[in-house]
Amino acid sequence: MLTWIAELALRRARLMLVLAAVAVVAMAVVGFGAFGKLQGGGFEDPDAPSSRAQAVIDDRFGGETDLVLLVKPTDGGALGSPAVEERGRTLTDGLKNDPDVTNVISYWDTGSSALTSRDGDKALVLAHVDGNESEREKLAEGLIDEYTGERDGVSVQAGGAAAVGNDVSAQVAADLAVAEAIAVPVTLVLLVLAFGSFVAALLPLVIGLIAIVGTFAELYVLGSVTDVSVFAINLTTALGLGLGIDYALLLVSRFREQLASGAEVPDALRTTVRTAGRTIVFAAATVAAALATLLIFPPYFLRSFAYAGIGVVVVAVLAALFVIPPLLAVLGHRVNKGRLPWAAAARRADAPFWGRLAGLVMRRPALTALPVLAVLLLAASPLIGVTFGTPDERVLPKDAGSRQVATQTQQEFPENDNGAIQVVTTGAVAAAPLSSYAGELSALDGVTRVDSSEGSYRSGNAAGPANPTLGRPDAQRLLVVSDLAPKSDAAQELVRSVRAVDPPAGTETLVGGDDARLVDSKHSIGVRLPIAIGLIVASTFVLLFLFTGSVVQPLRALLLNAVSMAAAIGTMVWIFQDGHLASFFGFTPQPMDTSMTVLMFCVAFGLSMDYEVFVTSRMKELHDAGADRHTAVTQGLARTGRLVTMAAGLLAVSFFAFGTSDISFLMMFGLGSGLAIVIDAVAVRGVLVPAAMRILGRSAWYAPAGLRRLHARVGLTEAPEEEPRRSRVDA
Repeated sequence: MLTWIAELALRRARLMLVLAAVAVVAMAVVGFGAFGKLQGGGFEDPDAPSSRAQAVIDDRFGGETDLVLLVKPTDGGALGSPAVEERGRTLTDGLKNDPDVTNVISYWDTGSSALTSRDGDKALVLAHVDGNESEREKLAEGLIDEYTGERDGVSVQAGGAAAVGNDVSAQVAADLAVAEAIAVPVTLVLLVLAFGSFVAALLPLVIGLIAIVGTFAELYVLGSVTDVSVFAINLTTALGLGLGIDYALLLVSRFREQLASGAEVPDALRTTVRTAGRTIVFAAATVAAALATLLIFPPYFLRSFAYAGIGVVVVAVLAALFVIPPLLAVLGHRVNKGRLPWAAAARRADAPFWGRLAGLVMRRPALTALPVLAVLLLAASPLIGVTFGTPDERVLPKDAGSRQVATQTQQEFPENDNGAIQVVTTGAVAAAPLSSYAGELSALDGVTRVDSSEGSYRSGNAAGPANPTLGRPDAQRLLVVSDLAPKSDAAQELVRSVRAVDPPAGTETLVGGDDARLVDSKHSIGVRLPIAIGLIVASTFVLLFLFTGSVVQPLRALLLNAVSMAAAIGTMVWIFQDGHLASFFGFTPQPMDTSMTVLMFCVAFGLSMDYEVFVTSRMKELHDAGADRHTAVTQGLARTGRLVTMAAGLLAVSFFAFGTSDISFLMMFGLGSGLAIVIDAVAVRGVLVPAAMRILGRSAWYAPAGLRRLHARVGLTEAPEEEPRRSRVDA
């Protein structure tokens, strides 16, 4: 197949380029509509009890409150002033008359003390916005534009889940523009510096942009038939630019190396596609395998990154194999046009520094590797105290309107039940069993009161009037109000305690609310995480065995990658959970976002295996050609060290650019993924791999006889076909 591609590029180069250009234009036209197909949210398991509870509430009780409007005078007036009264009633009536808004609860209708602040100078209007998460955000945006703002001495601010989602989506769009504005020009400058030639530098950038455009087209198609998160755009831009550049970089570098060795253009292209092409196919397979595991998780937020990641890998590989070869065939020696003064050094086939480093490490493996390993394990140590959560308003900057409203309602509205645990029954319940059940719930530790259609209960006893809106002929709803900090360990334990209480006879109860959603999200991801890790390990082992013919190399790669992943994620725990550098980066410390941590692990692991294949391919090629172990490692690293560090640096720039985001979990993902790439390319590939190869000795390329025969039939090697095999010499 690869030989056929090379021959086709030599014979029909211009036709291939024309067809590629047509395909790119078509993908761009289709992909332009991707943004309108993608949705916000997607962090919950749709089959979890909390999701089912929310569906019952939406269907039978008008929906949970997801839009909170905070009304307050700004000129020192009181809630009872004519200006505030008029604004409050206009706001209430407008929401009640809106066909997309239900369950409007207003201070100006009820006069309830639960809807006024402690000092009596602020009031709330609560509502539910209909539609799915994406529709709610769009509708909420219109409502916020219409009703919020300051005029006539009265201020209205918007909060609640719908407003938070709207603010997050708007911020993500702005952050994406900033990240691209940073990543693209910096990447181009680094490519020029690395290649010493403008023409050679532009080729990888072209493939990166094709990968992004093609994946946008894929997301448009998938977004038309299933739920796809808008956050997939972020991974598409970072991974598309990075992987596209990586694969093109490998091809262009190998082609220039062949030309520098004196090969003619046709021979240089054939060798490039056959050798570097194999490396790219295997490297892409390892990345795709790691990202495909995200498909086993129920939240479409995570599945969306599998869609985007697999799409990026496939498009990047196809673009690299079907666009770069014909471009190189057309350009030939002109690939070095636009040379800069350091062009001669940039075109060298090897990087002596990395060869010398590998030689030093192999002479003193313990002395050089143990300090590096100790630093990585120290960086990983914060994982001992890691805790996990789900995103809320705290991921936004402190000056975001929806976050300010959330802070004020939590601190100044002690009787507000917006954060209550929601308990719903799936059938009718008689008065006596419902009263008994509500009383039992109210006696749980941490519960301040339970509201129901039969009354309000405190400490197991009736303590207030009934709320008829909480009762329906075919369902009952109970609000379990506590004084516990939202999403704290105690609040999560209370959810479990509520679920442990026996429901009224003959019915089923479902427990929802923010704390229940957190419990369910952690459970949904946690029970599937071992399966995901097992799939990643198994697929990586198989792919690396097929590539190397060794059972030791996959085990060595998995072990070293586990160390680098632990170091990167541990550092993120130290920063984003423990709060170190919080003032510098400008975020609020909180538990690690469950979904984003899983995503970061899968992405970083896949990319680390990408570079594993890059390095191992040259070592394997030299080993199979008869080089001794020391030469295979030192020369292999000399030939790939600069390439891997260039590729890693360029990819890290794409991820580090998201470190400028004002959304804390996006910042964490960008910084963590970029750090993992740098650690892997420098510490692991530069030091730990040579040390491991020296320690393993003859066993580094070991495989049982049966597996050796299997590899001879189904495995692929990167050794050039026309070069005769020499017997291996092991030192």
